Amino acid sequence: MSTSILQVRDLHVEFNGVKAADGVSLDINEGEFLAVIGPNGSGKTTLLNLCTGYVRPKSGSIHLDGRAITGLTPRAITRRGVARAFQIPQLFSDQSVLDNMMLALAAKDGLWTMVRPLGLPARREEAIALLDLVGLRGDKDRVSRTLPEGHRKLLDIAVALALKPRLLLLDEPTSGVSTLERFSLMEALMSALRTRNITALFVEHDMDVVARYANRVLVWNAGTVMAQGHPDEVFKDERVLKNVVGVA
Repeated sequence: MSTSILQVRDLHVEFNGVKAADGVSLDINEGEFLAVIGPNGSGKTTLLNLCTGYVRPKSGSIHLDGRAITGLTPRAITRRGVARAFQIPQLFSDQSVLDNMMLALAAKDGLWTMVRPLGLPARREEAIALLDLVGLRGDKDRVSRTLPEGHRKLLDIAVALALKPRLLLLDEPTSGVSTLERFSLMEALMSALRTRNITALFVEHDMDVVARYANRVLVWNAGTVMAQGHPDEVFKDERVLKNVVGVA
């Protein structure tokens, strides 16, 4: 039996009268790769914002391992073991790939000082190990803005993994990535998650990616969960085909 790592109960939030979450309840199970799909504007990213403290619900609760995180700041939630990678990579674009990683590790440990410089040997070793994990060791000396978009996404994910999360939330990991890159990106991501035993939830518009990599799919529509289940089941649902996939 699967163990729930994140528990969401009866969430309500609206923006200018539009309900982004209307009584939503769901669980994320330990070890799974849960995809969230739905029409544009349906509130998918709001779910990530709620779970990471960027948006506070009007009512309802969110628990991580049974402990309430509702209303905590993003930093406090990160310290509890929840990390996030954004649709647009949050990187120091003029710094090298390796420096981005060491900055992330330094931030996790507490900012460096003259007594504790950024490039500590142990920190450098850990940074390179994380780059190895996502297949970016060969890019370690490149300036991050010169990377192809798929590699920039992987670097952003590696930065998130530097926080040693138990749960990783990803907002459209293949957005802006070429067709040639998207599956290699996902293979690297899945390998890293399995190696580190990290549970993940990802918002995605590419149905091929969802069908290939998700253990379970949750369909978000107008602030509610329209359907959920294994990809094979969900993609046979006529409501999903009509409202999300675009098949009449």
